[in-house]
Amino acid sequence: MAEPKQGLKIAVIGGGSSYTPELVEGFILHYHELPVRELWLVDIEPGLRKLNIVGSLAQRMVEKSGLPIKVYLTTDRRKAIEGADFVSTQIRVGMLDARARDESIPPKYGVIGQETTGPGGMMKALRTIPVLLDICRDIEELAPNAWMLNFTNPAGMVTEAVLKYSKVKSIGLCNAPIGLLKQVSSKYDVAPDRIYAEFVGLNHLHWITRIDVEGEDKLDEMLADTAGYSAKNVPANEWNPEFLRSLHALPSYYLKYYYMTDAMLEEQLGSLKQGKNRAEVVKQVEEELFELYGNPELKEKPKQLEQRGGAYYSEAAVNLMRSLYNGTNDIQTLNVANRGIIDFLPDDASIEVNCVVTKNGPLPLPLTKVPPMAKGLIHAVKTYESLAIDAAVIGDRDLALQAMVHHPLVPSVDVAVRMLDEMLEANKAYLPNFFHKA
Repeated sequence: MAEPKQGLKIAVIGGGSSYTPELVEGFILHYHELPVRELWLVDIEPGLRKLNIVGSLAQRMVEKSGLPIKVYLTTDRRKAIEGADFVSTQIRVGMLDARARDESIPPKYGVIGQETTGPGGMMKALRTIPVLLDICRDIEELAPNAWMLNFTNPAGMVTEAVLKYSKVKSIGLCNAPIGLLKQVSSKYDVAPDRIYAEFVGLNHLHWITRIDVEGEDKLDEMLADTAGYSAKNVPANEWNPEFLRSLHALPSYYLKYYYMTDAMLEEQLGSLKQGKNRAEVVKQVEEELFELYGNPELKEKPKQLEQRGGAYYSEAAVNLMRSLYNGTNDIQTLNVANRGIIDFLPDDASIEVNCVVTKNGPLPLPLTKVPPMAKGLIHAVKTYESLAIDAAVIGDRDLALQAMVHHPLVPSVDVAVRMLDEMLEANKAYLPNFFHKA
């Protein structure tokens, strides 16, 4: 009779990421609620240098903690996935060079170029979804009971693709909701579990419609003080106070691309003129981080990692794993199947809402307030997302064109046709579904 296994096996696909030390720190801090036995960090051959650097740091961190966690570094994804309890995905197909193209091509056409929003986000989805579905086939075969926690952007679209095209138990995650809770917690000096913030919408397209702190409604106060509510990867143009007051909801900072398109595009064109886009900034930050990680004396996550724009990412990941493993029934903001929660979207659409996390998975909570003025934009972006997901899976240029034309940030068919041609060609090496059909 087989021995019952002691502890959990976790596979991190994209383990050479600069975020990995934060994840390892989370596993160490919460070992008693999440007893990790084996941590497998997986990457591809071009990412091997980073995997070895970050993996060595992970091993030193675990060694310093004295915990019985074994850290494995590998390019053999199947070996890492086999028998895993959790598979976390944090990949970037095409690496930062592809991101640089996503950000620099659309502005030539007078369109926002951004990693997850608009045409840049669409190209990231076309590159990424087939790779994630390939990973899902390995999970279905080698770890059918595993939970896949997806941080890979665009997280909502990837989650929806997995829900529609695989049998894997998958949940999408973003660091923005936990970041908001941290901000409110700090502002009012209360523990996060004394706060209830209701999130309505899609990944990178949500509105916060209530913020209760110890039972008191603080939404209007937060709307009057939004200077701090931005992110490292989104320029900090200020919201119009009159607009926020009349919206009566706190928009995700990604909504600046929709509500303040001219100012955001101007800022972006200015940065590109100076020869720097966000991808270049991230490259520089990453190089500095990996130089730090390579120091054999370093045995903890360095403070500089917070400059990377993904703060609290691992906290969100570890919280979710702990809750699923222990069945804590706490509330977390996740990307899950709609199943009637937003009544004007299909059941299999991925939405970003509060869920009770049970041992059997997340249960989305009914919404108490959906801003009527947000419905049109949610519906339009979801239409684009669904078209782009199908285009990614089938490799269908016609569907890709319809997705791009119907994105609210794309001004005309003519612009969409020319931009799509250039962006597909620029991504040719990562789009076998579009270019290598018999």
